[in-house]
Amino acid sequence: MNRLLRRLYSIYKWLVVIPVLGLSTFINGMSVVAMVWFVNPKTLSRIFGTSWARVNSWFTPMMVRVYGREHIDPNQSYVIVCNHQSQYDIFVLYGWLGIDFKWIMKQELRNIPVIGVACEKLGHIYVDRSNREAALGAIEAAKSRLTDGTSVLFFPEGTRSRDGRLKKFKRGAFYLALDLHLPLLPITINGTRAILPSDTLDLFPGRATMTIHEPIAIEGYGRENIVALAEQVRQKIGSILEPPA
Repeated sequence: MNRLLRRLYSIYKWLVVIPVLGLSTFINGMSVVAMVWFVNPKTLSRIFGTSWARVNSWFTPMMVRVYGREHIDPNQSYVIVCNHQSQYDIFVLYGWLGIDFKWIMKQELRNIPVIGVACEKLGHIYVDRSNREAALGAIEAAKSRLTDGTSVLFFPEGTRSRDGRLKKFKRGAFYLALDLHLPLLPITINGTRAILPSDTLDLFPGRATMTIHEPIAIEGYGRENIVALAEQVRQKIGSILEPPA
């Protein structure tokens, strides 16, 4: 029965889900590019980013439940730190987090038609990982955008986890939090890896949860004990991460 369901869903995936993803991405991306001259990027992100994520989640379908939203102060900017197991994490965050944030994105994504330009217009931050000085410069230039409740989001593992286990965290998010004196907002996403495993098109409906933990203040931390700060956040995110199937 399970094999039959997967075969039937595969037909639906190629006839409906993939075309909807392409069409919604094109329409929302072009709308952003056309309207950014007249509408605040924060408003555009809330309207088009959220609708893009929710439409594609609905057609998958992916059901999302959010816990801990009371931990967010809408007037506070954060350095958001989240685990990363699937491309569907992006839909969960964009569709259900409910606050304005900027992604830290690898430079290669800038070359994707429509998406690359739209993300740039929305103020997302492209980083050339092969050039440390350029990467630091891009983040330095973006600091001015992180005010009045606009946050920045990192996947500190650097890439998607292939086996579901939480990988070692890179330190960029924590250096930025220290530099800007911003609290860290840990987030744990569960369930997306079963919906779309990393490096595959093996899409299947499912449920995802997003748990927003209490913010972690950076007072008492500095560059000399940044490893301890990163490990504290990693343990918080991992504390409710579902074990690999």
